[in-house]
Amino acid sequence: GPPGTGKTTVARLLAGIYAAIGVLSRGQLIEVDRAGLCAGYVGQTALKTQEVIQSALGGVLFIDEAYSLASGGENDFGREAIETILKGMEDNRDDLVVIVAGYSGRMEEFINSNPGLESRFNKYFFFQDYDAGQLMEIFQSMCQKNGYQLTPEAERWARADFQTLYDHRDENFGNAREVRNLFEKAVARHSDRVAQLEAPTREQLMELLPGDLKEPEEAGPAGSEGENPKPDEEEAEHENRI
Repeated sequence: GPPGTGKTTVARLLAGIYAAIGVLSRGQLIEVDRAGLCAGYVGQTALKTQEVIQSALGGVLFIDEAYSLASGGENDFGREAIETILKGMEDNRDDLVVIVAGYSGRMEEFINSNPGLESRFNKYFFFQDYDAGQLMEIFQSMCQKNGYQLTPEAERWARADFQTLYDHRDENFGNAREVRNLFEKAVARHSDRVAQLEAPTREQLMELLPGDLKEPEEAGPAGSEGENPKPDEEEAEHENRI
């Protein structure tokens, strides 16, 4: 599935579950990509990959963007890493789980690139993009976890903005990562705004306004302290931006 949909999180949960029921002895998650497996010289990739496998014994080896291992030619070091992983899976089948992840279409090409992969990786989880409502839920959970409260106007603006993000997404859409980026920028703008207040109240310290959520070019001209657009004006502004 696409990025930011929780693939690594689910892999970590599976590692804990398998350890809890006795399938795995330790339950740790070792996350790597091509750079963590491939070396720059012939023969070194196998050693590097074997070291990673050893560190993952008793837990889960999670390989992100695994298709990059099969993207080169026959002499590419990624092929050597794949062969080493397949052997490691066979030799340690009682105490090692390997999870590969990436975009759906490219992962299908990866699995079909080697008969050994196709026979060993036969269980799939498909992750879809979060819709606008789910993105908003993630954002609200981040606010709640960190002690922030959205004003009604800010909540309405955020819902509309997430709908726009979802409607105009492409294959690089970051899902929850997009939400996290928006939240972190909102917190930074909120801090800058509150720092200018002489004696901010507890409510002001916790409250996120529409202007905190918007990029500078979206926020419009600076108003008086604490001033917000009226709901109708804000809605019209958002529709124009769309």
